[in-house]
Amino acid sequence: MRRYDGRRVLVTGAGSGIGQGIALRLLSEGAQLVAADINDSGLQATIDATPADSRDRLHTLNLNVADPESVRAVLGQAVEFLGGLDVLVNGAGIMRAGHTHELPLETWNQVLTVNLTGTFLMTQAALPTLLDSPHGGVVVNFSSTSAFGSVPYMAAYAASKAGVNAFTHAIALEYVKKGLRAVNIVPGGIGTSLTAGLDLPADSDWSLLARLPGWIEGGALGKPEDVAGAVAMVASDDGRYMTGTELRVDGGALM
Repeated sequence: MRRYDGRRVLVTGAGSGIGQGIALRLLSEGAQLVAADINDSGLQATIDATPADSRDRLHTLNLNVADPESVRAVLGQAVEFLGGLDVLVNGAGIMRAGHTHELPLETWNQVLTVNLTGTFLMTQAALPTLLDSPHGGVVVNFSSTSAFGSVPYMAAYAASKAGVNAFTHAIALEYVKKGLRAVNIVPGGIGTSLTAGLDLPADSDWSLLARLPGWIEGGALGKPEDVAGAVAMVASDDGRYMTGTELRVDGGALM
């Protein structure tokens, strides 16, 4: 099935983990795609993982979603390469953990700037082009189960993702009559370098984190391709009646 033939897509955070999985999935379904990430070696890994017969439809760009100038420059280059834009996937994000009473303000600001402000900046820059999409523009944002059934030691992350929820609802309602859809993907515990590298406090109660994996497959962590499949559906015409909502990909963790 090639639901993305003729569709023009920009994926941020596409150098690793979930973002990379989404880029590879949408390319496999025929998308013309720009993969953007702050990590150039990660982007090269995405190129290397792309089948040779799809690489002519892939373009990579270095992007810092927290920098308005970088956002504007990359959006302009992406639109030039693609000839427009039909789907924006705001996959860039970071995690930081620690006791809230010890959390530096710098860390709090960094998490909110990348996860929430970065989503806003990318969406704001892309909206004029998305509204011109003949297919109806789509914005796919990323919340987290942490925004609904939060885990300890991750106050900044949970707050940033709750903010993404509210932002997505607002733009979905604001632009629904102009043909734009906006949807939140809500991953649970997904096995990526981001989750593997999470540095929890030494005295953390690990039992409180046991809810992160879902119930499917005996409580195993999900895979990036599990999220990629959900994105491929919701951002295609198969998801045309979905907007302003959350799609959970958590193995039943929030049950």
